[in-house]
Amino acid sequence: MNIAIVYESSTGTTATAAQAMGKEFTQLGHQCQVQSVAKADPVEVAKADLVCIGAWVQGMLIFGQHPSEGALKFILRLGNLAGKRTLVFCTYKIAAGSTLSQMAKALETQGAVVAAQFQFRGHHPDAKFTQFAQTLR
Repeated sequence: MNIAIVYESSTGTTATAAQAMGKEFTQLGHQCQVQSVAKADPVEVAKADLVCIGAWVQGMLIFGQHPSEGALKFILRLGNLAGKRTLVFCTYKIAAGSTLSQMAKALETQGAVVAAQFQFRGHHPDAKFTQFAQTLR
């Protein structure tokens, strides 16, 4: 399976999580490309079998959380994603709030199917991500 992971990272935490996800997908036999929103080509990303979009959480410590602006803008640049399988993830320090649901809604508005949502408090994907990755064919 061809997997594209695109992320926006402020401090490096989201970038590290994206790289760890890519490593895990690759170890399971998938082709995976990991890029920042600044470098990724939306047309090429949209061609992947699975598109993963990651963001760091912006907002106040315990309220008003939302996805980073760069991640949301990149989602809009992807264009029509009719039926495209996608995954959203975020990294956070205190709380993620509605970050994932906002990202999922943006993708669904463009026709994508959001297959999974993950929030990581730190640099590394968790066991739930590993279980999801193992189900991909």
